[in-house]
Order: sequence, then C-alpha cells, then structure tokens
Amino acid sequence: MSTASSLLSRFRLVIVVLLSLATASCGFHLRGNYMLPDDIARLSLTSFDKYGPLTRMVKSQFKLHGIEAVPPSSQVPNLHLISESQGERTLSLYQNSRAAEYELTYTVSYQVVVPEKGAKRFTTKVNRSFLDNPLTALAKSVERDMLLDEMREQAARQIMRQLARLTADLNQLDEDETLSDDVSTVETETDPAQAVTNQRLQTGDTATP
Repeated sequence: MSTASSLLSRFRLVIVVLLSLATASCGFHLRGNYMLPDDIARLSLTSFDKYGPLTRMVKSQFKLHGIEAVPPSSQVPNLHLISESQGERTLSLYQNSRAAEYELTYTVSYQVVVPEKGAKRFTTKVNRSFLDNPLTALAKSVERDMLLDEMREQAARQIMRQLARLTADLNQLDEDETLSDDVSTVETETDPAQAVTNQRLQTGDTATP
C-alpha cells in the first residue's frame, strides 16, 4: 500500500513539473493564483486617482502576483485606471414604502496597452446587496463604506483575472492585424445571495420593517 502511494506521489510530481515546463514555454508563469503572460511581467500603472484606494489595491495585487511595477514608458506595458463609479437600485421595500434593501454596483473602467500589439479597454463590475436600517443611520454609513472597500478589492482581483486572459486577446489581435481602442469587455461579479433578492423584487415581495 505504501509502495503504491509513493508511486502515485512521484507521478503527480512529474505531472506538475511537465505542466510547469509547458506553461513556461508558452510564455506564461504562475504568479499568485493566476497564470499571467510574460508580456506583463513588468507593468506600469497610471490612474485617474494616483493616491486613491483603488490604485493602492491594484498595486497590492501587483505585489501579490509578482508583477514588477515600473515607471510609465513607451517600452513597457501599461495598465491605466480610467474611472470608477458607484450606483444603486432598490431591491425591496418596507410596508411603508421606504427602501429596505439596495443593490450597490461598483464599476471600474481601465485600459491595457502592450507595446507593438496595441490597447484594449475593459469594464469590470461588482454587485452587492445592502440592507437599509433607518434605526442605525451611523452604523449603516460605516457598513456601507466597508462594503465599498470590499467591492474595490474584488474589482482589483477581477482586473488581475482579466490580465491573465490578456494573451489570448492580443494573439487574436495579431492574427487580425487590427486593434480597436473602443473594444470593451465587461466582467461582472454578483453576491451569491443576489439571485434570491432579484427574484423577490420581480415577484413584488416587500420587506417587513
């Protein structure tokens, strides 16, 4: 039994080594939790808000995934954070018609430029539900700010996921030999509980104060 386990462990090790060599030869390296293309091993970051929380969170993702942050240059790829925005819509009402639950939406627009390959623009969205208790106005404000920070953090992670898929996009562009700067890819992440609240909204259910 121990011999079989030892052989299985060695076989798994061989598979891991072979996969590592294969991905490295294809221009990918494992950085953090994602296989990021070698094209962006060194990346500059510019932003609409140089010292804002979103910029800081994206920089933290760079460190987490082993991306070297370098000054902007025409010779290195660039990630440019174009804008962020917030929105909300009512999901449910109290019996007195006051809003009981909201869906918050946080949206980030950004652009990736790779020298000699072109630029592509993306949009990522994060949705979360938020309960509005009129009896705890101060706590509600603090909770909302914390939720917004969590949404920014999730948006920063989604940007990294998109970077991991960047090579496929750029390879397609190379084949077409064209690049449209107005191409927009949207990635949306929604709270798992959101489907329930959305269904409740569609059926016209209301919350009890």
